[in-house]
Amino acid sequence: GARCRAKEACQFAAAFWRRSWRGGCQRGRPDERGWDLPRPGRGDLSGIAVGHAPGAAAPCHNCQMFLTIPTIMTWTRIVAIPLIVGVFYLPESVASVSSKNLIATVMFILFAATDWLDGFLARKLNQTSSFGAFLDPVADKFLVCASLLVLVHLNRADVFVGLIIIGREIAISALREWMAQIGASKSVAVHMIGKLKTVAQMVAIPFLLYDGRLFDLLDTHVWGVWLIWVAAVLTVWSMVYYLQKALPEIRARVK
Repeated sequence: GARCRAKEACQFAAAFWRRSWRGGCQRGRPDERGWDLPRPGRGDLSGIAVGHAPGAAAPCHNCQMFLTIPTIMTWTRIVAIPLIVGVFYLPESVASVSSKNLIATVMFILFAATDWLDGFLARKLNQTSSFGAFLDPVADKFLVCASLLVLVHLNRADVFVGLIIIGREIAISALREWMAQIGASKSVAVHMIGKLKTVAQMVAIPFLLYDGRLFDLLDTHVWGVWLIWVAAVLTVWSMVYYLQKALPEIRARVK
């Protein structure tokens, strides 16, 4: 009687907590209340799984979304920031100025190359995700802005160039977020001007990080200064272009 019912209750509680501890990664078929029903072919108690609220049914999927190969490669661009900055704080006894320049340049080129590679792998491996689409441009902006601040600190780039490029990135990112909220993100889609700006600054930054003669033929400092100013001009041009495209939507919302 009472002893049997108590034993059944203990067995039920043990099965409940065992399933809860496993995290619900292997789950049965949920009913309309969000509780997992036993799978066919199992005993009454062995098939009991912990109930999860609707919307919380994919903890394993969420973990995999953060740890895909393309996403990990995107994370490396953020991890690269303190490494590139830290190189220039190494004492002279550890690395000379030219060695610091070379190390920082090589790291920037390698990590910047992951911007293309992670997108290629995401499509190739069918691992595209909304989180990856969000993280990719954020990592790019962090890497570029941090490198520009280093160059300004080393007096290799003008402070106004840094203000123009970083200020534009903040303004356009905010504009795109607002346009997405009102359902008009296509109005500020990436344009060729923005792509040319990106190419100019991604060539200028490693040139300025190297800050020397390449193969005794190319003065990277001179070319880097010219290219970073070209990138600044294209930055303003692209910002004006995106604002013009967004202006009709802005006016429509203001009325």
